[in-house]
Amino acid sequence: MGKLYVSRRSLLKGSAAAGVAIAAPTIFTSRAWASDFTNKPTGSSVTLGFNVPQSGVYADEGADQLRALQLAVEHLNGEGDGGMMNTFSSKALKGNGILGKKVEFVTGDTQTKTDAARASARSMIEKDGAIMITGGSSSGPAVAVQALCQEAGVIFMAGLTHANDTTGKDRRRNGFRHFFNSYMSGAALAPVLKNAYGADRKAYYLTADYNWGYTTEQAISQATEGVGWETVNKVLTPLGAGDFSSYIAPVLKSGADVLVLVHYGGDMVNSLTNAVQFGLRDAQANGKNFEIVVPLYSRLMAKGAGDNVKGIFGSTNWHWSLPDDGSKAFTKSFGTKYGFPPSQAAHTVYCQAILYADAVERSGSFHPCGVVEALEDFKFDGLGNGPTLYRADDHQCFKDVLVVRGKEKPESEFDLLEIVEKTPAKQVTYPHDHPQFAGGELGTCNAGTA
Repeated sequence: MGKLYVSRRSLLKGSAAAGVAIAAPTIFTSRAWASDFTNKPTGSSVTLGFNVPQSGVYADEGADQLRALQLAVEHLNGEGDGGMMNTFSSKALKGNGILGKKVEFVTGDTQTKTDAARASARSMIEKDGAIMITGGSSSGPAVAVQALCQEAGVIFMAGLTHANDTTGKDRRRNGFRHFFNSYMSGAALAPVLKNAYGADRKAYYLTADYNWGYTTEQAISQATEGVGWETVNKVLTPLGAGDFSSYIAPVLKSGADVLVLVHYGGDMVNSLTNAVQFGLRDAQANGKNFEIVVPLYSRLMAKGAGDNVKGIFGSTNWHWSLPDDGSKAFTKSFGTKYGFPPSQAAHTVYCQAILYADAVERSGSFHPCGVVEALEDFKFDGLGNGPTLYRADDHQCFKDVLVVRGKEKPESEFDLLEIVEKTPAKQVTYPHDHPQFAGGELGTCNAGTA
């Protein structure tokens, strides 16, 4: 049986409510953080597990994540230019590894499949001694691996996972998400879409048939209905379908004048290409120009779709063209090493690796419950999205969200998206028990088998 620890914040909050003043329990002292826990480092190095899609429809995102994670390891070990460690508001990291231990890593292939993701994460924990798992570009595998890490007693720093479920009904005390979510995309996009296309619009949804698709469809439809749009139809499509022609064909006869493609990665590239081939970009419906919306964008998707993305709105977690010091430092460091700018997938896992290492340093121990305490309600800046909060209630980061549009006249092969609005964090912030996130409990921290 693993050791379970209740959050110090929860205990103190409960005691205050009862009007009783107590000292923090002894399990929250630095001596407790030195106790045994899963994969406690005993030598001169510590191993992190990088679990990314190296094959499958999200392999491009996975490849960029591995590049960023390798860069993060270099920076943590004092190699290279330091990247965003130089701009990060916390100054706990010293460039000598983590707590003086050299950072090493192992990798796994999620294949964008839940079972494969769990199997590779389990192998990294049980065979390789990984003390933290990060990476991934799909919410289904992320939710599964987060649950596994909770059971195993290690920290899960989620990669690219956008579904509400990750910090909603499937939230876990040992798991943390830096990436934004479906609700935030809806809250950021709806006002921009209304201003661009008007309130009298009829939307048709093609939605990836897994938890990310479901929550994103829900978030976008509710947000756009809130500004006057009507939802005409919602159709589920299989992950990795390849050819979406049979799903595109009925759209023009549906009465809709907007197609919302709730697809990501290679699926978005293929479905958007099919939509353009069927003439939707040049069509008219209900006396209006037909429009296409892609709720979740990335530079890698825009590159794959080419000219088809021009003028199309979407949202993104981060973009390499942001002018803040953190974004410039990361883009320079990544670009110098690899010859091209990083994607949002690269950015979020780099941040997660740095945030984990920083939390260990501030805690003074690799103990997972010390890391949890250090990250809950942690406020920071300098990692590319402006002031950010890791909320204790659900382990979701709250920061500014970008609304982007495919650029009409790109100046280079990387200059494919333009930022049309930086939506402030307060506009995309919601109560932790909002209906789109209902049903989840963080539970207690698990330190694993002693």
